[in-house]
Amino acid sequence: MIEQPAYTGFGFSDEEWGLLVGLPQSVLTAASAAESDGTRRTRAESAAGLETIASGRESASPLVAAVAGEIVSRVGDPEAGEELPVLAPSDPQAVIDDVLTRAGQAAALLATRVDEGQAGAYRHWLVEIADQVVTAASTGGLLGLGGDVVSDSERRFRDRLAQVLND
Repeated sequence: MIEQPAYTGFGFSDEEWGLLVGLPQSVLTAASAAESDGTRRTRAESAAGLETIASGRESASPLVAAVAGEIVSRVGDPEAGEELPVLAPSDPQAVIDDVLTRAGQAAALLATRVDEGQAGAYRHWLVEIADQVVTAASTGGLLGLGGDVVSDSERRFRDRLAQVLND
């Protein structure tokens, strides 16, 4: 007997599952790109985002746990010391706009395929990823002292993500 992919149990196609699995890491990248912070801060943001993604494996939501498990199997487990490469998109606004568009698509998809508890858990997890990324390293200041924990551009991205996911 041929084993079916995990996503078929949730009623998703391969393309739909790809959207749901790709979005958390894209949220991490967009949240980090919302403010140009330099390599050290971006690395801290990436680590915080990957840890939040990985912690989704322990979610009470089977959907979040399955998506998180698949992401960790693809990109690595932070508990094993694995790190994502630091990405600095050449057009951060295009990345942010793309993520917000895909977040809206994911929210609409979830509304038609899973119950509100599963959909809400996934939406909350995405906002949590963004929140952990934008609060991982302060912006501004001098020699790592002072500055804003969350810049205006980071706050705008996180708030807009939450709005798009919950509209």
